[in-house]
Amino acid sequence: MEYEVPKILPCGDQAVSIEFGDGIDPKINRKVLHLFDRLRARPIPGIKDLIPSYRSLLIQYEPLILSREELEICIRQQLPGLGQVIFPERRIITIPVHYGGSFGPDLPEVAEYHGMTPSEVMALHSAVTYRVYMIGFSPGFPFLGGLDPRLHTPRKKSPREKVPAGSVGIADQQTGIYSLDSPGGWRVIGRTPVKLFDLSREEPLLLVAGDRVLFQPITKNEFENY
Repeated sequence: MEYEVPKILPCGDQAVSIEFGDGIDPKINRKVLHLFDRLRARPIPGIKDLIPSYRSLLIQYEPLILSREELEICIRQQLPGLGQVIFPERRIITIPVHYGGSFGPDLPEVAEYHGMTPSEVMALHSAVTYRVYMIGFSPGFPFLGGLDPRLHTPRKKSPREKVPAGSVGIADQQTGIYSLDSPGGWRVIGRTPVKLFDLSREEPLLLVAGDRVLFQPITKNEFENY
């Protein structure tokens, strides 16, 4: 549900959350990203960080420089027209993935759950252009919206203690990529050799909110020689 008027909610004494609605909805997320873009294009002294999510934008600020009342005034000045502006052009990034086998141990289970073959799951999963709704859980982990409804699959009942970095998983109506080795309960159907988070790069995060992602199936040999 999209809120008629965004809600500005305090989050402690150094942050506010701008809530645009409830649920996973491209229209709601578009407004989040528009405000994110506007505030990045016109930096406000005192704002320390902007963290977009599916339905809200968290704004961290320095209260000794910018009071909450002043911040709310600045935010409300940016809200008009968010639903009418043209959505800015976003990057489309292709992520190579080897599906199944030891890299995608849950692929057969996902296929059986939906009455498909593993090849059909792979084809459906790689046929969609996904939207990066938010980065979270661990540094660089993208939550991707746009998963084909035929692949909506519940999380595992018992999370794994360790999911390898690069693992591509499905959880309910989302898909995502584990950026680091970490525990997790998503259904792992493949793995990418691409590093989502790398401190040796000038920009450690490969993806940011608003990017588009395409998955490209590759062979195990191509994965190992990437």
